[in-house]
Amino acid sequence: MEKLIYLDSGATTFPKPEEVYVAMDKFFRCCGVNPGRSGYDLCMVAGSMVEETRKLLTKFLNGTDPNRLIFASNATDALNLAIFGLLKEGDHAITSNIDHNSVLRPLFHLYKYGGVEVDLVPFDSQGFVDPEEFARRFKKNTKLVAINHCSNVIGTVQPVQEIGELCRERGITLLVDAAQSAGKIPINMAKMNIDVVAFTGHKSLMGPMGIGGLYVREGVEIRHTRAGGTGVRSAVRTHLDEYPYRLEYGTPNLPGIAGLNAGVKWVLKEGMSTIHGRETKLLGMLRDGLREIDGVTLYCQEDLANHIGVLAFNVEGLEAMDTGTMLDVDYSITCRTGLHCAPRVHKQLGTDKIHGTVRFGLGPFNTAEDIEAAINAVGKIARIRLKQKAC
Repeated sequence: MEKLIYLDSGATTFPKPEEVYVAMDKFFRCCGVNPGRSGYDLCMVAGSMVEETRKLLTKFLNGTDPNRLIFASNATDALNLAIFGLLKEGDHAITSNIDHNSVLRPLFHLYKYGGVEVDLVPFDSQGFVDPEEFARRFKKNTKLVAINHCSNVIGTVQPVQEIGELCRERGITLLVDAAQSAGKIPINMAKMNIDVVAFTGHKSLMGPMGIGGLYVREGVEIRHTRAGGTGVRSAVRTHLDEYPYRLEYGTPNLPGIAGLNAGVKWVLKEGMSTIHGRETKLLGMLRDGLREIDGVTLYCQEDLANHIGVLAFNVEGLEAMDTGTMLDVDYSITCRTGLHCAPRVHKQLGTDKIHGTVRFGLGPFNTAEDIEAAINAVGKIARIRLKQKAC
């Protein structure tokens, strides 16, 4: 069997750094107990690891108070906590066509069942939203702008800071989905005017699946939409108001937090700019190679400034799924096909009519040899298709 070439890091990074595997195994074997429920030594060690990770991530996101770093199951869970806790009947929210279903579906649910108005901003031909398009949609009852920092389909990095400036002027909460960007692109809460940021652990933060969270700026309050155990002040009948307990419920994913801790430390050791620089170089190589192939269409890849290592394409005359299957079966190359949980991107591109695109997602362990193999494989598939078409 040929060596597997993994180009699906937009879905999850794989493999993880060895430090992540070691940290999770060591934690679970040595002190995998429940923190905050007792005072014995192992319990204190587990709690200490959780609090260290809060501090680490708070600094990583340029927040100010580790207590306002909330752990959740993933970015979708975190975004649901924020969206349902920030909006109520009669409110107005704005998002964009670039956004993922983890934002679109909660907002549509509130539109359909909760009396919330929702507007969507389109992106331009290069894959970027215009901040002024958000401002044009502001109303007296606009309470939330939710925007994807980086597109998981076309890889464009959106102008969050400029959107945030406009929101801050009007007192509108800005929620940023950093599922694709955290670990690749520096995030500075204050400089970028971000009120709430959602992240996941299993992508560019190099942690495991099943862990993510929110950072909530001081002065922004998110309502309770759940209730349960916290291991703290158990006699209080209602869920606690203070952070982090306000938005955390039940036993946290301790092995996941341990793995996330190790993943973030690995990113810091390697350097985000170094990781991003390597991936950008490989992305340029991939883009240049694919656009030379007859019958291959690329989407929003003309200029790679303000991009992460995600590239969407199609081979003329083939369903994306068929291209993906051939890459997997014939060339041992992994990719992601379809609508990528971002249907509005495909609707605006027109790729919804052909069931989406093929997506290559680059990660920190990809090499130039991987990219060369992918270009060669797509070239062979495209040439086979062109021959079939000519017959």
